[in-house]
Amino acid sequence: MSQKNSLPSKNYRVVQWTTGNVGAHALRAIIKHPKMTLAGVFAYSEEKTGLDAGELCGIDPVGIKAIGNIDEIIDLKPDCVVYMQQGCNVDDVCKLLASGANIVTTCLKFHHPDHLDPVERQRVEEACRRGNTSIYCSGSSPGFITEVIPLALLFVMRGLDCLTINEYADMSQYPHPVMLFDIMGYGLPPDNYVEFKDHVLDNFSPSLSLVADAISKPIDAFEVNEEVATVRKKTRIVAGILEAGTIAARRITITGIRDGRPMIRFCPTWYVSTDIDASWELRESGWHVLAEGDPPFDVSIRFPIPAEQYEDVSPGYTAYGPINAIPYVCAAPSGIRTTIDLPHIVPYLG
Repeated sequence: MSQKNSLPSKNYRVVQWTTGNVGAHALRAIIKHPKMTLAGVFAYSEEKTGLDAGELCGIDPVGIKAIGNIDEIIDLKPDCVVYMQQGCNVDDVCKLLASGANIVTTCLKFHHPDHLDPVERQRVEEACRRGNTSIYCSGSSPGFITEVIPLALLFVMRGLDCLTINEYADMSQYPHPVMLFDIMGYGLPPDNYVEFKDHVLDNFSPSLSLVADAISKPIDAFEVNEEVATVRKKTRIVAGILEAGTIAARRITITGIRDGRPMIRFCPTWYVSTDIDASWELRESGWHVLAEGDPPFDVSIRFPIPAEQYEDVSPGYTAYGPINAIPYVCAAPSGIRTTIDLPHIVPYLG
């Protein structure tokens, strides 16, 4: 593995890859960053191709137009590509890495290399070797809450019995009926819902395993359980109407088992109404982390914004971690890098 130079003090040429909800926040952060220069923007849709980057993220024009060709992106010779498309095109990722562009991404498959398909992992690592580049994945959840916060607590602990991370998301103000009703299944009868547990397990188990492996307490196996709760009476939310007796909340619990006992647990509770037929704790949007051990911790994190503003603000929680990691990823040894591999990331806010 080749070693790059130590963290340089330079201006980084950065490309933003796609400009959805999270990507637009990342794009705006790159444009405003004092140590980064926006080299280009990649867009899939013809509607966005040719538009100015500023227009795509809600600010004044900056003179850089979105393009839809990967070879034109490579020709820009960016130091780093902020890869935030829905899903992951491994062919594109490998082509970018092999060209000499590092990648920071919210693509969940890169949280823990051991969880990657072996063939895909080999392809990505070979591309990194060819380009002397690195790829790093993070976000708010998984990422910040499943790696950064647990590792910060563990810094002053000498024993861990069980780590429990509860996530709460009030989605009642989301103006997205397709996502809430068609995809997530709110408003459906409880015997007609689409299971999310395998999806959540696939997305979060790599990140949880990374922390467990780092502290030499690897997980033997994961268990997952899913529950739904129904709304008691007809309720209007921003996205539409919930009829009485239809799904208004879902809770999934992923438990990492070690030596026959729970060792690490992640439990997201997502809801569109608090008037439900279950005695669940429904906190404000945020997280509750309980670290049982020596010494123990009980930490609550909430978002101090009104629910109706949450959709405008929350993408930043996912977008900004990868942006802050860019200098560290560009300076890292080539390969798939994780939160464990990188130094403590300190954002440049000057």
